[in-house]
Amino acid sequence: MITPHPETDLNQNTMVLGAEVLEILKKAKGELLVDELLVRFMKKNSKFTPDQFMETLIFLYSLGAIEKNQFKVKVVKRVNA
Repeated sequence: MITPHPETDLNQNTMVLGAEVLEILKKAKGELLVDELLVRFMKKNSKFTPDQFMETLIFLYSLGAIEKNQFKVKVVKRVNA
């Protein structure tokens, strides 16, 4: 189980930022260019950084929550079995 450090600002935690990115992608209803996703991510909170964005994308990709197609990213559709 992934647990954040107790003294960490949860608003800056990669898991929470992942939820922000997924929310942006779901509102886009399809694929977004990585650059456009970065711009929208940075607009959500002035404390967000490009490094956090990249770490969050890597986190989401490693979980299988997002997939890439060249320079575009989209949410993976899950099928309940």
